[in-house]
Amino acid sequence: MYNPWFAWLDRCDENDARLAVSKRRLFPFDLGAQLAFPAAGEVTDIEEFCALAQQAVNDPDFFTEPGAPHVGLQEKDGWIRIPSGIPTETEENNTAWARITRSGSRDHVLVAFHHWGAEQRYTKFAKHLVKRGITIVEVALPYHFERSPSWHPHADMFVSPNLGRTIRSIRQGVWDGRRIIRWLEDEGYEKISVLGISLGGWVAGFLTAHEPVVRKAAFFVTAGSAADVVWTGRTSQTIREGIEAGGIGLNELRRAWEPINVETCAAKLARPDLDIHFVLGMRDRVVLPELTERYIGKLKDAGANPSVMRLNCGHASLSRLPYSILSGVGFLRFLQRES
Repeated sequence: MYNPWFAWLDRCDENDARLAVSKRRLFPFDLGAQLAFPAAGEVTDIEEFCALAQQAVNDPDFFTEPGAPHVGLQEKDGWIRIPSGIPTETEENNTAWARITRSGSRDHVLVAFHHWGAEQRYTKFAKHLVKRGITIVEVALPYHFERSPSWHPHADMFVSPNLGRTIRSIRQGVWDGRRIIRWLEDEGYEKISVLGISLGGWVAGFLTAHEPVVRKAAFFVTAGSAADVVWTGRTSQTIREGIEAGGIGLNELRRAWEPINVETCAAKLARPDLDIHFVLGMRDRVVLPELTERYIGKLKDAGANPSVMRLNCGHASLSRLPYSILSGVGFLRFLQRES
């Protein structure tokens, strides 16, 4: 049955999607194996790439940076900066940045990873958390905010038809985030929670899987498989077209991007001392709800019992009333409840 409210909401989401797509810079297909797997040498065949990807999936240290956890970290005037553990060709991207808003208490800190293409941080949200005694650290993902290249500020280098660079971007985000987590632990924070929104959910998922100190993790409008999200998402069709131009189909992409499929970490995320919360949009066409449900199902099969909030909104419209309030209140309750 036609509902004018949902028709309007869908139009708003479609307009937001069109705007996002209009800002995209199109990159050509490239395996980019050396970017994902620096020791790989020259790789010109997708089967070789997939074999390297499987080795990465089986490597327990793929998301663990060698060396000191936070050498070079500086905090000044509410900002954290640290040399990234993975150097890239983009100078701006080689320093990890985060904004820290302290509550005055070291009882609880939330480390937040924003959505793809974010152009502003969650200032109002941070103020709400601080009033409730929760410090928030908003981490800039690779190629976003201060890490954007000067010639193109829209973060299209994070996810692109360059298969290896996309893997490297996720890995870099996880390495940078883990260094900040370790620093916060040394700072004496008693409870560390993590939030990942959309694209940020992939980084947050891998970080949470590899950092037992994290006790609560929330994932908003995200899924486990990067390959499936890119293949089916409304705002990633130009990326899909670029990948298809390289002769790659969905099954091959799933194998190539298996290292950035958070579903592979389901057993680690199902640890008994971790509390997990999901928010998904039932009208979402950027991250299809069935992909989120599949991710949740994998976690349940592994023994997790996540709380799930299903809202009748889309991807961008999650930030509109009343869904922003509903999801925000539910999230605050999740953070404040006893595990």
